[in-house]
Amino acid sequence: MSVLVLGLLIFLGIHSLRIFANDWRDRQIARLGAKRWKGLFALVSIVGFVSICWGFVLARQQPVLLYVPPLPLRHLNALFTLIAFVLFFAARVPHNRIKAKLHHPQVLAVKVWAFGHLLATGMLHDVLLFGAFLLWAIVLFAVLRRRDRVDGTVYPAGSVQGDVLTLVIGIVAWTVFALWLHLWLIGVNPMA
Repeated sequence: MSVLVLGLLIFLGIHSLRIFANDWRDRQIARLGAKRWKGLFALVSIVGFVSICWGFVLARQQPVLLYVPPLPLRHLNALFTLIAFVLFFAARVPHNRIKAKLHHPQVLAVKVWAFGHLLATGMLHDVLLFGAFLLWAIVLFAVLRRRDRVDGTVYPAGSVQGDVLTLVIGIVAWTVFALWLHLWLIGVNPMA
């Protein structure tokens, strides 16, 4: 479990600089340059992500049951994950009204993904992983929305074409992941 916790601290820690140390982050970017900062950020993120994955695998070998979710909640998680995929791609597809309305759909995607998985799983390592991501996403979303208000950030209006493209990409990606990749990568069939 300690490797999982360390990975979460590293990964979520580096991704929390905008929350807790934004001025320091800005000074480091100015000092190092944007490319070097992004490289360092990516390296630390990869170390954290690999540690999370490895720690999760290790923790699954000694599971500690906290609760048994009802079967309908496990199936409801498929819907939450579909919504998370659409939100994730809304952050990337240009000119969609989802991003125009929600401003930070990728952070919302993490919230929805984590919440759905907390409903569907009940092992200690699951609660630690998804609970940490949910808490982080809740705080980050609030900080980013507040910063948008203070800065007067205006997001470009979306279009029907952007909305349709976002939905199609999100649904196709979710389908591929849910039907094939989740079992192959995670070892769990989410449709079972």
